Amino acid sequence: MRDPYEVLGVDRKASAADVKSAFRRLAKKLHPDANKNDPKAASRFAEVNAAYEILGEEDKRKAFDRGEIDAEGKPRFQGFEGFGAGAGPRSGAGFGPETEFETFSFGPEGFTRGARRGRAGAGGGGGFGGFEEILREAFAGAARRGGGGTTFEGEDFGGGVGANVTAALTISLPDAAHGVSQRVRLPSGKDVEVKIPAGIANGQQVRLRGQGMTGPGGAGDLLITVSIAPHHTFTLDGNDIRLDLPVTLYEAALGATIRAPTPDPPVELTIPPGTSGGRTFRLKGKGFPAKDGRGDLLATVRIALPPQADPDFEALMKKWQTERPYDPRKDM
Repeated sequence: MRDPYEVLGVDRKASAADVKSAFRRLAKKLHPDANKNDPKAASRFAEVNAAYEILGEEDKRKAFDRGEIDAEGKPRFQGFEGFGAGAGPRSGAGFGPETEFETFSFGPEGFTRGARRGRAGAGGGGGFGGFEEILREAFAGAARRGGGGTTFEGEDFGGGVGANVTAALTISLPDAAHGVSQRVRLPSGKDVEVKIPAGIANGQQVRLRGQGMTGPGGAGDLLITVSIAPHHTFTLDGNDIRLDLPVTLYEAALGATIRAPTPDPPVELTIPPGTSGGRTFRLKGKGFPAKDGRGDLLATVRIALPPQADPDFEALMKKWQTERPYDPRKDM
């Protein structure tokens, strides 16, 4: 994946607010629902979501900036105890002249472990560099990206039944609410159809039995951990969905019936006269589906002033300020 700063088009010194603003802008522009005739929109939308997963969380962003995780959020190699990061056995640290090395091989019976004694830095792959090369060769092709932002890695080495394979898959909040079928390419090159059930929780796993690595005793499983990407309009709060709902000054003052978006079709919401900004309306059963029932939609009113200066509006506000002053902060 590309550098998340490049994906969102922000500077590395950008504030959290600037990052969020860039994400919202790109998410609206690239959302698949708004680009149904563009087959590449979904992949670009997924890339934007993945970038925001890194830069939208303070701890992950700091870890990425320090080089501790890569653009996919996976830990980078930091070296082994007794070595500097990336240092090999030739540095002369961490091993005595006769050291026992653990070895790995891959054959008809799957991964096997072994151990032998050797001199650090000796030829023939007996040193630390040989061990690193074995792992690199064993997993060449096993860590590859599939469709829909899926990453794979082996869960264990053991013999017998083949190893499980873990995967991370990111989907949109509407897809999580309604359920979705998505094709995923396995490390073997085989494509499988993965059905994500409606109402899946963030971080929940989907298990595909027999789709992992093959061993003499059978195949392991494919374990897919599903993450729900941040949404440009909705925010999950348990089974409830929160929404900031912009209303005009006159709608708040005089009352109005307006259309409020939900993960399903929009609904009509009545705003009573004299509604203040920050007031929250609860729409029962319009939130996120779950086993114990569907949550609610919590719509919080945000009063939006006209986008451009208006002399008549300013004159009206000055007159109101003079003739009908009030202090909403008097009890603070």
